[in-house]
Amino acid sequence: MPLMMSEEGFENDESDYHTLPRARLTRRKRGLEWFVCGGWKFLCTSCCDWLINVCQRKKELKARTVWLGCPEKCEEKHPRNSIKNQKYNVFTFIPGVLYEQFKFFLNLYFLVVSCSQFVPALKIGYLYTYWAPLGFVLAVTIAREAIDEFRRFQRDKEMNSQLYSKLTVRGKVQVKSSDIQVGDLIIVEKNQRIPSDMVFLRTSEKAGSCFIRTDQLDGETDWKLKVAVSCTQRLPALGDLFSISAYVYAQKPQLDIHSFEGTFTREDSDPPIHESLSIENTLWASTIVASGTVIGVVIYTGKETRSVMNTSNPKNKVGLLDLELNQLTKALFLALVVLSVVMVTLQGFAGPWYRNLFRFLLLFSYIIPISLRVNLDMGKAAYGWMIMKDENIPGTVVRTSTIPEELGRLVYLLTDKTGTLTQNEMVFKRLHLGTVSYGTDTMDEIQSHVFNSYLQVHSQASGHNPSSAPLRRSQSSTPKVKKSVSSRIHEAVKAIALCHNVTPVYEARTGVTGETEFAEADQDFSDENRTYQASSPDEVALVRWTESVGLTLVSRDLASMQLKTPSGQVLTYCILQMFPFTSESKRMGIIVRDESTAEITFYMKGADVAMSTIVQYNDWLEEECGNMAREGLRTLVVAKRTLTEEQYQDFESRYSQAKLSIHDRTLKVAAVVESLEREMELLCLTGVEDQLQADVRPTLEMLRNAGIKIWMLTGDKLETATCIAKSSHLVSRTQDIHIFRPVTSRGEAHLELNAFRRKHDCALVISGDSLEVCLRYYEHELVELACQCPAVVCCRCSPTQKAHIVTLLRQHTRKRTCAIGDGGNDVSMIQAADCGIGIEGKEGKQASLAADFSITQFRHIGRLLMVHGRNSYKRSAALGQFVMHRGLIISTMQAVFSSVFYFASVPLYQGFLMVGYATIYTMFPVFSLVLDQDVKPEMAILYPELYKDLTKGRSLSFKTFLIWVLISIYQGGILMYGALVLFEAEFVHVVAISFTALILTELLMVALTIRTWHWLMVVAEFLSLGCYVASLAFLNEYFGIGRVSFGAFLDVAFITTVTFLWKVSAITVVSCLPLYVLKYLKRKLSPPSYSKLSS
Repeated sequence: MPLMMSEEGFENDESDYHTLPRARLTRRKRGLEWFVCGGWKFLCTSCCDWLINVCQRKKELKARTVWLGCPEKCEEKHPRNSIKNQKYNVFTFIPGVLYEQFKFFLNLYFLVVSCSQFVPALKIGYLYTYWAPLGFVLAVTIAREAIDEFRRFQRDKEMNSQLYSKLTVRGKVQVKSSDIQVGDLIIVEKNQRIPSDMVFLRTSEKAGSCFIRTDQLDGETDWKLKVAVSCTQRLPALGDLFSISAYVYAQKPQLDIHSFEGTFTREDSDPPIHESLSIENTLWASTIVASGTVIGVVIYTGKETRSVMNTSNPKNKVGLLDLELNQLTKALFLALVVLSVVMVTLQGFAGPWYRNLFRFLLLFSYIIPISLRVNLDMGKAAYGWMIMKDENIPGTVVRTSTIPEELGRLVYLLTDKTGTLTQNEMVFKRLHLGTVSYGTDTMDEIQSHVFNSYLQVHSQASGHNPSSAPLRRSQSSTPKVKKSVSSRIHEAVKAIALCHNVTPVYEARTGVTGETEFAEADQDFSDENRTYQASSPDEVALVRWTESVGLTLVSRDLASMQLKTPSGQVLTYCILQMFPFTSESKRMGIIVRDESTAEITFYMKGADVAMSTIVQYNDWLEEECGNMAREGLRTLVVAKRTLTEEQYQDFESRYSQAKLSIHDRTLKVAAVVESLEREMELLCLTGVEDQLQADVRPTLEMLRNAGIKIWMLTGDKLETATCIAKSSHLVSRTQDIHIFRPVTSRGEAHLELNAFRRKHDCALVISGDSLEVCLRYYEHELVELACQCPAVVCCRCSPTQKAHIVTLLRQHTRKRTCAIGDGGNDVSMIQAADCGIGIEGKEGKQASLAADFSITQFRHIGRLLMVHGRNSYKRSAALGQFVMHRGLIISTMQAVFSSVFYFASVPLYQGFLMVGYATIYTMFPVFSLVLDQDVKPEMAILYPELYKDLTKGRSLSFKTFLIWVLISIYQGGILMYGALVLFEAEFVHVVAISFTALILTELLMVALTIRTWHWLMVVAEFLSLGCYVASLAFLNEYFGIGRVSFGAFLDVAFITTVTFLWKVSAITVVSCLPLYVLKYLKRKLSPPSYSKLSS
């Protein structure tokens, strides 16, 4: 146990790291070995990278000053506003596609072999025998890439040629999206895409704000509220934008879509007007206007827009099976070289031996079959088609057709929580006031309390209206008297109804024409057509709940909010300030003024971690938060503070000053807001439940039984994550949970890891910060310990951390990983994993578009892995090895033939026979292996334990490969020697005889390999046989020996003789019967695990 050491070890800081034997890093071996093992690749790629960097020097991104409507005033050149998703251009297309193909050893080898045929001394047979298969493979690939590329080009062209209205001095002009420049004033209509990053200047909406949909940008389906710059919104008419002299100062283009710092300055007024710009004044490209018409000034175009900067180029994923087959082809190449050298040695190095050596290399080149890639690619396409056609998992889409076999080899499944395991649909469950708690069954009590309190307020207000305001003022300064439950409920409900960023949206009645639509919608506050829009489903759940207890949010704009009481009276509140929720502050606040009483209140709600230090001392908050979290509820703490007019004015001046600062703006603003967040009055604690997706529990159970280790990576709180892990049975009831204490230093991490090492068979829960610290000092140890856990939950993870964990798992364990998620924040994790699965969820389609496979529900993953993953892997393994066997047999026969004929480098079969052998005669039966299945789908799902065998990779390994090699050598030898021995007299017919026996052997071998027959397989077998028999009549001149056919045209009379038939049958039986016997004995003596179930 390398970590078990005394605590004294911490004095010398770095020493204990070097004494850990496991963490010792192996140095890279340089020199010749390094060069051969892949150093040459490294050198080539680094040279290419250097060249590319020289050619495309990255332009430095700078902050900019943009004059309204004056693109010509820009100091430097900005990129064109065109979208370009194409991988290649006209010049790089052919080289690019060819490079992607010849990266594989297999294809490169064939290219060399085919090119050698242009050298007369090396020419063997006809050119087309080598070039036809290679040309076919390349043609198919280039055609596929060209179609994809053309589709991308069309999509880009469509986007780039969308027309927008541009505002000029002479009025509106139509302009293409790709011709928009920095400084242009662009008008965007409702439901139109925003073409480039803009600062929002004006809108047709009275409130001076509009909604935009951002699901294409960040994967969130809710609408975002954006605010126009007030200086330009106040101008009387559109044309006045040209009569003022104003500019926008914008920071340099960045990746972060959630922040922006800039200022708006109008110079020609006295004094000049300065306004600070933040994220809510921006309209990013690729978002869609959801209400009204907007006018904005373009600040970033093309490559510098946020949406383009955030798209990473997805890497081409290569499956494990392809890598294994690539290794096997290298082994075959070695065998080929050895065989050729042996042949030349046996010749005695006579004559120009190096030429003979090369001729032998060409003769035996069929050892490595070119049809391997074609067959596998077609197989993959077939599996993808089967997955998409499966009626048990409707809506599944295969976006990366190259890796369906990966689904059968997974060991780690990394899943997101919100929206993947849970539905992301919130239901309000509990309200806690410290002394009393209300659940779903006691909500009617809250309703009656709210009703009564508003009746009292109403009667008081109507009784003595003038004096009520000062009376309230004096009350707030007197010492606090213990309030009744009724008034506390009233305060709590009011706070929840006011402290949020929800906007009620009214769907206009159908049949109402355009203009009157808005007018009618303004007055029409009826409940039927009201929907709520907010940035998180929790918020909507809270506002829906206040509506159900009698306090309804009826309208909201930037400056005010209106609530309707149970008695139907409408209360108006003025919004003075909003402090939105951020992941750092974990809380949101709002300052409102009650119009009727002029009372200013600061409301705040947030996570218990953030709020516990802000609210006044109490003894129940922490305990109750823990209780709610254990029930699986998401908790929010609500608090308030009443402000006097002077306090507010003082705050406002400091706040606006901080907002105008260019340096460290965020820090300064936070400091000002924090001055308010002191000694707030705790009102209540709310609990909202996020419901689990359908069938999450049985699916996780199935995956666990299949030997897949499940890790949950979530951005959520530790308590929520833990309780979802329990309720979804990710962690079984009997298991202990080890919660990794927060650590900040190396010493703490060391102690905590030691404590964790002593635990056995318990699930690990760790937070993002602690994980970061542990990975910095004890990466190897932590990953090793975590991999032994049955389940791991990482909470408070950022998207980059999620991707980092996936990469770590891949590097350390060398096992296959799968990531599954549904939101924009899971994209990096999905792209980092060997196999990424996206769910089309509430949070939009971003994850499902970036993934390799896209499903509609989490429960479909069970069938996808157990049935389709299993079949794809088993079938591809069988197909790959069979195609190799097909090439090996013919090479063995060639070797025997050459050795009998004094090691002459003469081909046994002429051009067309070789091409026909790999295609028309055996292709259908061999390819029909993609329909084979060893276990019925129902069985595979009922006994997920069968999946464990697949992860060991036994279907395709050097062992199985060697068995196939031995079979090929045995069969090739029997076929050739049999033909030579039995047909001493009719020696000229040796080609016809051996080739016929070869075709029969191949067809019988396919039948031997198949585990479950399908009618198409039978058709394929007979079709191929029919093709061969038919071709015997036409291709008689090919059945001679060598270049000259010795005048031995194949006489049909000879084929139909009984001797020919029985001799061919005898050879075939000798080559195949032993294998059938062996297979039967193997099934009897050591049957595979699945056969026990199917019998």
